[in-house]
This record gives sequence, C-alpha cells and structure tokens, in this order.
Amino acid sequence: MDMTVLGFLLLVVIAAVCGALGQALAGYSFGGLLISVLVGFAGAWIGWWIATNFDLPAFFTVEIDGRTFPVVWAIIGSALLAAVAGFVTRPRRLV
Repeated sequence: MDMTVLGFLLLVVIAAVCGALGQALAGYSFGGLLISVLVGFAGAWIGWWIATNFDLPAFFTVEIDGRTFPVVWAIIGSALLAAVAGFVTRPRRLV
C-alpha cells in the first residue's frame, strides 16, 4: 500500500506533536522539530511494543493512508525515551 505525500506529512506532524509532548512530560528535550519527529516515531514504536507485550489497549489511534499511528502510546514512549536519555546524559553532582 502506497502512502501519499499528504499522508506522510500528516504522520510527520502527528509524530512531532507526540514527540514534543513526550519530551515536555519527561522534562528533558533533545532539540528542535526534526528531533521531536524522530522521538515521536521512536516513541510510537516503543509505546506500541509495550502495549502489545503487556496486552494493553490502544487508547487513541489515528489511521492515515491505511497506517495506524498510536497517539497515546507514542506520547508515553516518547516520555520514557526522553526520561531515560535525560537520566543518562545529565551530569551528576557529587556530594
């Protein structure tokens, strides 16, 4: 099944919003718009993996050109990804 240009652009916008929301929830930002898109797509993959392995329901999905994008799980996966990255990359203070 081929994806149209408009469908692809809509998925990119949705992924960017999900990635930005996930980063905001985690309190750690990787960077700009392109990074938010990548974090959104990675978060969707991570969130969908968590949902399927633990038999959790898909709360809110968007179907564009026959492809399903798990919005809630993308936000949750993006937040987890940003939280882990923030924990790993932030400098630690020695007391």
